[in-house]
Amino acid sequence: MAEALQKKLQSEVEKYQQMQKDMSKSMTARQRLEAQMTENNIVKEELDLLDSSNVVYKLIGPVLVKQDPDEAKATVAKRLEYINGEIQRYETLLKDMENKSEQHREVLSSLQQEYQRAQGRTAGKV
Repeated sequence: MAEALQKKLQSEVEKYQQMQKDMSKSMTARQRLEAQMTENNIVKEELDLLDSSNVVYKLIGPVLVKQDPDEAKATVAKRLEYINGEIQRYETLLKDMENKSEQHREVLSSLQQEYQRAQGRTAGKV
């Protein structure tokens, strides 16, 4: 009985560790999105300072191409909207992962206690 519990406990620990790795990856991705959002907000602020007589260039590969300021503003606005949506998606995902992680911790705790009781009973019989 103790061996079966030990195997189940080991399996749950591995699942928990994998979940922690996945959470870490999601947090890193969310942080990267936050950085992109900050950069794009700075670009938006700079574009808002321009008037229609200013010239805007877009870097495409190694070449600077002239771009309409209104088009550049629209592009940045769409990009910010997309990034905000992705951040919201990651926040929801992380909350869900945290809930699952908490449930996993409870299962691990009960399995550990059960395993320790089984170890105690086995030691008492010997």
